[in-house]
Amino acid sequence: MAVAINTTELKETLYLTPASQNVMLVGKHGIGKSEILTQHFQQQGMRVITLFLGQMADPGDIIGLPARIEKKDADGNVTAQTDFTPPYWFPTDGQPVVLFLDELNRARPEILQTVMDLTLNRTLAGKSLPEGSRVIAAVNDGEEYQLTDLDPALVSRFNVYEFRPKVEEWLNWAMEHKLDDRVVNFIQSSPSWLDGGDEAQKQQAQGLDKTPDRRAWKKVSDIMRNIDTIDDVHKLILAGVIGTAATVAFVRHTLRAGNITGKDLLTKYVSSMKKVQKFELHELAQLNESIFLYLEHTDLGEREKNVVAKNLTAYVEWLADNKQREALANFTSIFEKGSYTKALTFMLVYARNVYDHMIDYIDQI
Repeated sequence: MAVAINTTELKETLYLTPASQNVMLVGKHGIGKSEILTQHFQQQGMRVITLFLGQMADPGDIIGLPARIEKKDADGNVTAQTDFTPPYWFPTDGQPVVLFLDELNRARPEILQTVMDLTLNRTLAGKSLPEGSRVIAAVNDGEEYQLTDLDPALVSRFNVYEFRPKVEEWLNWAMEHKLDDRVVNFIQSSPSWLDGGDEAQKQQAQGLDKTPDRRAWKKVSDIMRNIDTIDDVHKLILAGVIGTAATVAFVRHTLRAGNITGKDLLTKYVSSMKKVQKFELHELAQLNESIFLYLEHTDLGEREKNVVAKNLTAYVEWLADNKQREALANFTSIFEKGSYTKALTFMLVYARNVYDHMIDYIDQI
């Protein structure tokens, strides 16, 4: 099995790997491989060309179509030869590109043979990719896919990694892209549903049975933006996106009266605390993470900053005064990890008592 890397490690891998070395990512569909690659290289000013090899029926889709080329020599003699016209995607401006070969192990064998020369020599039918171009491939892994066995010689031309993004990375992405709070809160509390549920639920799903993935949860968020109260027809719509089991779990969680998010606590403290006071440890841990997510990804006005800072201070003091030592330790561990830099800056500037309390608590450990 290939070594597993998360989103942060993938970006570092892409940054450090020379353009002359090929990269292959192994993973399920819908986990964000294409989006992360495209965003990473576009930020460097590189064009990303995605080829879905599983959809190609003929090598001509990659190398172009043959054409008869006639040439005259100095004596006026005509000679003819066959050449291949470049396909629509082939770069002609001399600028390096990133060629993303998606669904590599769903391609026909004759397509894979065409890819061999591309991965080794960066050439297609005698035409070279611009200097500095990269080749990156993605393959699916799992018994639920119809796959083509890859030639070991082809695999040997790639650095191979299993792409396994963290749930926390998706939550950060979801908050940054302003996905519906109900979706974010559900995945935070039930992270196994992000990539299809637990193993038993995945094994039960066959054929056309839907299971959720990260792409599907974005679709759910887009649908939920237009829904205030979930009724029966909404359940049917959601089931078509993420499956029945995930829909039942999502709706049950969303309708549960005790749901309090970081946004709720920091903006409606008094009403939220009536429920928070009854929370068990695992619920407080989820709330702590939600607080940091909210502070990390929300742009607050000056008045809002003062309100949020006041409520955050009150919450941390409540944890300390009510002997919620494990919950306070959890809050401190998130603080100490340092992943939420904007949240830490907010505490340092606007909620200094909380920041100092965290530092003192860490020193005492």
